[in-house]
Amino acid sequence: MLLSRWQFALTALYHFLFVPLTLGMGFLLAAIETVYVLGGREVYRRMLEFWSKLFLVNFALGVATGLTLELEFGTNWSFYSQFVGDVFGAPLAIEALMAFFLDSTFIGLMVFGWKRLSRMQHLVVTYLVALGANLSALWILVANAFMQDPRGAHFNPLSLRMELSSLPALLFSDEAQAKFVHTSLAGYVTAAAYMAGISAWYMLRGRHLDLARRSFRIATVFGLLSTAGVITLGDALGYVGGRAQPAKLAAMEATWRTEAPPAAFNVVAWPDQARQDNRFAIRIPYVLTPLVTHTLRQPVAGARRLIDDNELRVRDGLPAVLALQALAADAGDADALATFERHRGNLGFGLLAQRYAPDGDVRRLRDADIHQAAVDSIPDVFAVFWSFRLMVGIALALFAYFMLGLIHTLRDQVQHRRWFLRVATGMIALPFLAGEFGWLTAELGRQPWIVYELLPTWLGASGHGVGELVWSLAVFAALYTGFLVLDVMLQLRLIRHGPHAGDAATPLRAGH
Repeated sequence: MLLSRWQFALTALYHFLFVPLTLGMGFLLAAIETVYVLGGREVYRRMLEFWSKLFLVNFALGVATGLTLELEFGTNWSFYSQFVGDVFGAPLAIEALMAFFLDSTFIGLMVFGWKRLSRMQHLVVTYLVALGANLSALWILVANAFMQDPRGAHFNPLSLRMELSSLPALLFSDEAQAKFVHTSLAGYVTAAAYMAGISAWYMLRGRHLDLARRSFRIATVFGLLSTAGVITLGDALGYVGGRAQPAKLAAMEATWRTEAPPAAFNVVAWPDQARQDNRFAIRIPYVLTPLVTHTLRQPVAGARRLIDDNELRVRDGLPAVLALQALAADAGDADALATFERHRGNLGFGLLAQRYAPDGDVRRLRDADIHQAAVDSIPDVFAVFWSFRLMVGIALALFAYFMLGLIHTLRDQVQHRRWFLRVATGMIALPFLAGEFGWLTAELGRQPWIVYELLPTWLGASGHGVGELVWSLAVFAALYTGFLVLDVMLQLRLIRHGPHAGDAATPLRAGH
């Protein structure tokens, strides 16, 4: 199970190095082309063609690395795939259509339609490429949101599957909508820092100054607005997620004890999972409660209280596990079905404890086993706390950077601030890191559940041998590292070559 988690984490984190840049670059290209179509200035056409090349390289490798993820649901997480297949089928099928049919079609038109489309037609195609990439992300995030806060489906004890009961509830859950907007905006920040950093590199070397200055200005405006949105929507996502997943919230804030509101906020802490406490913490009084609950009176549940509450839920869920086993032997057992219905709300907690049951017989569980299952319901506090802190810290640093960059570029001084241009080239990496830390916060914070409070992660894994998983993990690590190296090499080659006028395609025809 642990090796399957590592393999999926490896492929997902590599894939997400390509996704955010695709999400943001699409709309940046559309913005540049809009200026070109409205004004007809040659420099914007060259900007469009240059940045399009970098976008296409990133898009191609994003598709290549993303294919494996959907296959891994079936190969490494077979019971999970059976469990949620009825729910996941719709959003993943729509995503595949949008990613591989819609996007591929319009990208083809964007690349090869320069001489065949009018300016306005090509502009529409570029906007459709940007929109298609973001809609593709929407369906993936809808599926992920179901894992975080399962809505729109119910569990059938006879088929052992979640069955879709309301597509609108699945699509428009608070988690799905907040996650989509937050993730999309994070992609816009990534693209803005990427474009600004490359433009700064050109200005440092005195190359393509007109193009670089204009690109930098567009990127900083786009980046400042997007970063403000990321921070605002991140607060909304934290509020939504805190209500749905109190254990994740406790881990994000390293809150072990339930304090009387308004509780203090841990700016920095060193959580110790074994002691269920922080070895040290720097705290700001009265800040945590209004920050995460938007009130002054609502308490924030600490991990210790959640463990006590969840131990009761584990005990209540054990009869549901026994009833499920009885139904598997006799689907017509009315008494077992009635027992299951009384305890179905805590089935997941009973399954969490089954991991410690000899031969899977939960009647043989000891009190210590039940308590350990309740302790397991709290994620790795150290990893979640610091992943969250690093993500937030990077977002605040990027906001300050884009603000300063916008001031410099509006004053037409940015090309003379060489220290700032050097900083700008280094800032390219920060949004990518923030995105990785964000996904670690979301996914590690959901543990030990693969579907929150319904299906434990240990139960969802396929029965592969350790040797098979070690071998495939090594192959994937080598393959994806090769993809990343190839991506960086191709982009560096294009950047060094630069947006030379001689490489540009024939100008677009005037609109009819």
